[in-house]
This record gives sequence, C-alpha cells and structure tokens, in this order.
Amino acid sequence: MEDKQEVFGVNGFTLKCIAMACMLIDHTGAVLFPQYRILRVIGRLAFPIYCFLLVEGAMHTSNIRKYEMRLFGFALISEIPFDLAFRRSINWEHQNVFFTLLLGVVAIDLAKQCGNKLSEVLIFCVMIVAAEFLNTDYGGKGIVFILCYYLLFERKVVKQLLFAVENFLLYGRGIQMYASLAIVPMLMYNGKKGPSLKFFFYVFYPLHLLILYLIVEMIY
Repeated sequence: MEDKQEVFGVNGFTLKCIAMACMLIDHTGAVLFPQYRILRVIGRLAFPIYCFLLVEGAMHTSNIRKYEMRLFGFALISEIPFDLAFRRSINWEHQNVFFTLLLGVVAIDLAKQCGNKLSEVLIFCVMIVAAEFLNTDYGGKGIVFILCYYLLFERKVVKQLLFAVENFLLYGRGIQMYASLAIVPMLMYNGKKGPSLKFFFYVFYPLHLLILYLIVEMIY
C-alpha cells in the first residue's frame, strides 16, 4: 500500500512547482501583459496551493518557530521587490503574501497549544483582523483559506470542497473564482514531501518580482 502511495498522485515538491509556475504566469501577466486575462486566470491556482502546503508544513515541521522566522525573514526581503514590481515605488501600504502566510503559521502555532476548537477559531479571527489591518496580499480572506485547511486537516476531500465554497462566497464570480480549480492538483496529493529545495522556492518569490521590475524599467 505504501508503494502505491509513492507511485500514484503528486508529492509536495510537484505541487510547489505547479504553484510557482502559476504564480510566475500570474505576475508576468499583471506586470507585463495585463491585457491577457488568461494569464491572471491561470495564476489564481497558486495561492490556494501555497495555503494548503503551508498547513501541511506547519503540521509536520519539527520546529515551527524556525518556520515562522524563515517566513518573516523572506517577508521582509520580498517587500521591496513586491512594491517595485506592482507599484513602481517603495511603500508599506500593501504587504506581500509572505506576511499573510506568516500570520497563518503563527495562528496554527498558537492554535495547536489551545486544545479546543473555539479558541483555535478565535486565534484565527485575530489573525484575520491583523491581515486586514496590515493590508497583506489576500488579506483576511487568505487566513480563512488557511483556517479551512487547518481545521479539516485530516479530511482530504471535505476541506477541498469547503475551500471551493469559501472561495465562491468570499469572491463571487470574479476572476478569483478560478482559484477553485486548484482543488484538482491538491486532491492528487499523495502525502509525500518529495525533493527538498525549500530555499529555492522562498528565494524565487522576491527574485522573480525583481526581474519583472527590471524588465519593465528596461522597456519603458
């Protein structure tokens, strides 16, 4: 049975590659080719997969504090490339997605120490408010997705269906509705980690944003 799990489905590394590719397509569309809506549609798949993998990582890591510090460090590193790529200037009005993911992991860290569902939900509510206050990418809605994957961690199919419902209720029929398509690769997850290139995936975020900004500067 263990062998079948290794053969069938996709591992965490593959999911990260899918999310990274979708994110690159999305940001390329946003920065260089905003007229091509299909690029943004494809990009909608990235964030749900990152939320899903974030919870998987937080639940299995041997040192969640190191996980938090890593996210915090790359959140700071990524802020200037994020601002330059999307706003052409440095400001702190809108924070990059690493801050959203960081708040999600902190919520999981605190929730795991509680022992009852009500307290866990209240902790996530605080983080939702914090995400909205800091104006992080995806804001409080992103924390809601993370909450879904955390509370239903053991329910493989149910949590994906709930995510799809949440996505529709929170975003309606706009472009973000296509994010629900991400449940297809996530349902194929076989529980295996796969090759470990974690720092590559972290570095890729600020690096590709910086490159996109430099391309725009060269063109215009």
